[in-house]
Amino acid sequence: MAKSRCLVLLILVSFLGILATVSADYRDALSKSILFFEGQRSGRLPRNQRMNWRGNSALKDGSDIGMDLTGGYYDAGDNVKFNFPMAFTVTNLAWSVIEFGEFMGPEKQNALDAIRWGTDYLLKATSATGRVVAQVGDGLSDHNCWQRPEDMETLRTTFAANTTNPGSDLAAEIAAALASSSVAFQSVDGRAILGVFSTGQQRCLTLRINIEDLTTKLLV
Repeated sequence: MAKSRCLVLLILVSFLGILATVSADYRDALSKSILFFEGQRSGRLPRNQRMNWRGNSALKDGSDIGMDLTGGYYDAGDNVKFNFPMAFTVTNLAWSVIEFGEFMGPEKQNALDAIRWGTDYLLKATSATGRVVAQVGDGLSDHNCWQRPEDMETLRTTFAANTTNPGSDLAAEIAAALASSSVAFQSVDGRAILGVFSTGQQRCLTLRINIEDLTTKLLV
């Protein structure tokens, strides 16, 4: 038993010694973390796209319900756009810039570009009164097919929340994403962008109120 304890202690000390010699490059980690979002972009890519092995994709998203839903981000390794986790991600990106932007150096602009790519799409997802788009793409067909977004042939079905198909959590998270993003952009774009974001926020909050009113009536 004593020998086992000594062996475990020796391994632990050796491991800690290895960790002590490794210097963490947080600047590189930050850069790569933000660059990741460029690899997840959907839609028509901009000229300053740094991941040049990616191409335009899903340019007809939203056409099944008469909306332009191009843009936004694919989810993880999928080709589906799930708007609830996307909005949560944009919210956290925005708060990162709000709280730590002054320490981000040149990566601050890249972070703002990542936020803008998300908010441009979320504004499209809330552009119809009484409707908030929740998802673009069919999860089942997508998970059964491994394809690049540029080559995908899977269903691009649009799913949306409204007063008959409620989703107040979705509406609230998108409103939070647009609100926090407006704060992040305030020092860059001034007041011009605030009105654009507030319109999207209002649509989300109005839908949320309508859904909550409907839920209350159904429970009575």
